[in-house]
Amino acid sequence: MRLNGRRMSRNVVDRRGSGGGGSGFGGFNFGGGRGMKLTGAGSIIGFLIVGAILLLGGGDATQILNGGMQNFQIQTSDPNYTPTAHEEELAEFASQILAGTEDVWSEKFREMGRTYVPPKMVLFTGSVQSACGGATASVGPFYCSADQTIYIDLSFFDQMEHEMHAGGDFAYAYVIAHEVGHHVQYLLGTLDQAHSAMARTSETEANRISVRTELQADYYAGVWAHGDNEMFNSLEPGDIEEGLNAASKIGDDYLQKQAYGYTQPETFNHGRSDQRVRWLKKGAESGSLSGGDTFSPSYSSL
Repeated sequence: MRLNGRRMSRNVVDRRGSGGGGSGFGGFNFGGGRGMKLTGAGSIIGFLIVGAILLLGGGDATQILNGGMQNFQIQTSDPNYTPTAHEEELAEFASQILAGTEDVWSEKFREMGRTYVPPKMVLFTGSVQSACGGATASVGPFYCSADQTIYIDLSFFDQMEHEMHAGGDFAYAYVIAHEVGHHVQYLLGTLDQAHSAMARTSETEANRISVRTELQADYYAGVWAHGDNEMFNSLEPGDIEEGLNAASKIGDDYLQKQAYGYTQPETFNHGRSDQRVRWLKKGAESGSLSGGDTFSPSYSSL
């Protein structure tokens, strides 16, 4: 991506090295107790796979930071933490990408006759306390609507590159843009409606609503990419392909095959790889919110 000379966001809060502190919480789930749960380090999926599953699919952490490992304790980060040059580069990158989402979504909301209120982004190391509860870096980036904030441990970008083979600056930008997509859903009322519906239905149907929510956030990430390129000529050859590769690596089917050797479609709550790729690509090609309705089509047509 071409980011030279791009401004940095003023909505970044740097908590790296400060530690999450506080008491622990349970695992992670969607829809007020429904969906995939992390029940402990001994679960079949394990922390790394769960973190990958939640990556780009964090949704609203008000809904996912619930129940489970009641005695789990958040560990305090090293108070002597000093960021490396690489980490500082990633922090600047994340701030520039967030600024880009502010510019694009401010314009999109202006076109709708509305005012965009950007989210905060908290950078942390190891663990963090949010208005939705405590979390560790193993869950990946997440969005908390209770404080309208995105939380991210920048080391996840290194995990994407070395462990998931999904590196690249646009792939990392996709992570941030997807979480901002959940913030857009929150501002438009979609997120609350989805979670309310999830709480009133069966686990299988709640998972399907979760898939629709995540695919729309993928679409919104694509809309941002389209708008950012129009404003700043930011995309370089291969950038979109990096994002699509990342999307393919965090589909429910791909991750379940990696963890189990088989898939359980009724438990999908983020979407298959092909679905995530399709909706990200669709958003990037259209650049319009009007094409991002993932709730009206039949589930099989997503």
